[in-house]
Amino acid sequence: MAEREWFDTDYYKVLGVTSSATDKEITRAYRKLAKSHHPDTNPGSEERFKEISVAYDVLGDAAKRKEYDEVRRLGPAAAGFGGPGGAGPGNFNFQSGDLGDLGDLFGGLFGNRRPRAQRGADVETALHLSFRDAVMGVTTTVNLPSNEACKTCQGRGAAPGGYVTCEFCNGRGVTNDDQGPFAMSSVCTHCGGRGGRIVVPCPSCQGSGREPSSRRVNVRIPAGVVDGQRIRLKGKGSPGANGGHPGDLFVDVHVAADPHFDRRGRHVTTTVNVALTAAILGTTVEVPTLEEPVTLKVPAGTQPGTTMRVRGRGVPASAKHAHGDLLVTVNVEIPKKLNKEQRALVEKLAAALHEEVS
Repeated sequence: MAEREWFDTDYYKVLGVTSSATDKEITRAYRKLAKSHHPDTNPGSEERFKEISVAYDVLGDAAKRKEYDEVRRLGPAAAGFGGPGGAGPGNFNFQSGDLGDLGDLFGGLFGNRRPRAQRGADVETALHLSFRDAVMGVTTTVNLPSNEACKTCQGRGAAPGGYVTCEFCNGRGVTNDDQGPFAMSSVCTHCGGRGGRIVVPCPSCQGSGREPSSRRVNVRIPAGVVDGQRIRLKGKGSPGANGGHPGDLFVDVHVAADPHFDRRGRHVTTTVNVALTAAILGTTVEVPTLEEPVTLKVPAGTQPGTTMRVRGRGVPASAKHAHGDLLVTVNVEIPKKLNKEQRALVEKLAAALHEEVS
């Protein structure tokens, strides 16, 4: 439904983009502004954050954006607010059905305005993962602070018998003002459109109608996330009001270090120790992976620092990336001390290889 504010507010200007901006440019601008004006990190910016969220709720939805652009293109004059063909005296000649959704807009000006939908707030949380879960991906849950209707007053905010019907609007929330052939309605200034008022606040919620709680949200973390990465889960934030869309959930990922493994892009890296003689003669070693161990053949004459590849044992494949590998670096263990017999044998080997030993 088109809103009256669409005539007065340039949502493109609110987000700092042009009317020709792409969906990605609009989303990028919203994220930047929402992060810098979020009330949790920037107290006092609630109104600015709300303005940004409302703008994105319209421009971030393709259907709403198209409708908004059409409303802005037509302008108030096209709907009968003055100008040639407008609704001046004796010239009220348009039908609300001719303007599609604009009929809802102007119907609201004449007594049937519905509560304005509001997008829910975005929520941020931190998630700590093990190295393996970050590489392989995991489905987990996060606990988010929330609130729910007060159990004492069922969300009304009033103590038993502490809520009275507004005597000025008789509970309707609007008052009428006859203007010639039209009956104009406006929000009741005495009750703020609520139809009543609290005279004795609920002792449990102090009149807010809400009480603190928490909610568990399932989070699917894709394979291959890295430390410090932020994941956006659309629609998992705070619920909207009056039918508005929920906000988004932003998960900041923190990955714990692992004593055996590290990352190089989509590949997992590790080190295996091989004895000097085994590196010279060749051997097989058991190498740990993030799943079951594998047997790796070390060819004769393998040099210290050689990296060997075990295919398919890195970050799992995705729609955009191939399967990563396990990169194994060979660490040749050289004895730090030799007895006389061992030294004699090494010297004999050096002589056989025509190597000079001081």
